[in-house]
Amino acid sequence: MCRVGQQPEPHGTGGDEASNIAFTALLEDSAEELYESAPCGYLSTMLDGTIAKINATLLGWLGLEREAVIGRMRFTDLLTVGGKLYHETHFAPLLRMQGEIGGIALEMRHADGGRLPVLISSAVKYGASGEPLLIRTTVFDARDRRAYEEELLRAQKAAEQAHREAEADRARLQDALAVLQASLLPDTLPPIPGVETAAHYRTASPDRLGGDFYDVIPLGGGRFAFFLGDVCGKGPQAAAVTSLTRYTLRAALLHDPDPVAALSTLNTVLHERYSGGDPRYCTAVVGVIEPDPATGCAAVRIASGGHPSALVLRGDGTADFLPTPGGLLVGILPTAPFATATTTLAPGDTFLLYTDGLTEARTGRGRAELYGDEALRAFVTRHAGRPPHEVIEALTALLDGFGEGLDDDTALLALGVPTTKSPE
Repeated sequence: MCRVGQQPEPHGTGGDEASNIAFTALLEDSAEELYESAPCGYLSTMLDGTIAKINATLLGWLGLEREAVIGRMRFTDLLTVGGKLYHETHFAPLLRMQGEIGGIALEMRHADGGRLPVLISSAVKYGASGEPLLIRTTVFDARDRRAYEEELLRAQKAAEQAHREAEADRARLQDALAVLQASLLPDTLPPIPGVETAAHYRTASPDRLGGDFYDVIPLGGGRFAFFLGDVCGKGPQAAAVTSLTRYTLRAALLHDPDPVAALSTLNTVLHERYSGGDPRYCTAVVGVIEPDPATGCAAVRIASGGHPSALVLRGDGTADFLPTPGGLLVGILPTAPFATATTTLAPGDTFLLYTDGLTEARTGRGRAELYGDEALRAFVTRHAGRPPHEVIEALTALLDGFGEGLDDDTALLALGVPTTKSPE
């Protein structure tokens, strides 16, 4: 090391004797020796490709003797069959047009038949008057690069195979989840004389089980029960609660068709089953519809446990919520009050139930706003007077439009009295 402010002495001005000798030997290397022993291959060819000069490095790579090459072989004779084709169709035409070309990957043929991957750069040497005289070519050994590329290719193929396997596993999982999800919902809704029904279920993600549910069941005597709700959480645990909730409500309604009694039974079951360290609860609307053939209307009586208010779409083109304030979430407390309401559906009216995945869909710029109750009411008002299946179709299209803004599963259930047509 040097003292501060002092520059080291250059070689030959006071350094040790060995350094001077090495430096002197380097200066004595001839241009021919540097050419012959360069770490890359060099060759010069006539314009027809006949090799006029080639260095020892390239000869050694190819296992050739100089006497067998100079004036006896052309540049293309050093290439493999594929390399010759590429040279004639691409390399040579570009070189004639541009005067130089660089970094072209080719394969040369070894004397023993083996292949040598190389990178080749060529330039045309011109005379004083601009006429082409010869072609100078530099050859770089690309065996290490080829091995690296092959390793990258193997890694890419392995990654692609792993991706395909992962996609196949995901598809199998989605198929299994779809089957499980379908088992939590009715295959079809039973026909109700004098009433049309329609339903739709939309999962926010095919990779997880949802917790929404709905059903319609006959009670006898011309009455039918219906319910719709939303279990807290997602995944297998929520699915287990959904199954328990649905079958508890079916059994309770068949035993006692009172909507409040059915919700009270469900509240007891959920609270007793999940009152430990993993509490589970749900929101739900349970109702009974009773068509009257004499009037063509249908009486509806419901009980709600913390669920969004139902919408009643009238045949005259109006729509509004059926208020059910005060109903407590089902399963939170040992006993819970539930809100009740009644309405009558005349011909052309539709009764709509939905889960909050619809009203809590993210909309607006940046998906920062919730769709909301008022937007939903305004939307269904435009479809008031239409039959239930058309209302559900319109809402399905609305859900499609939310795209990634739909964060939660959504269940829809509509019951309506068809419009009676006067005979012509």
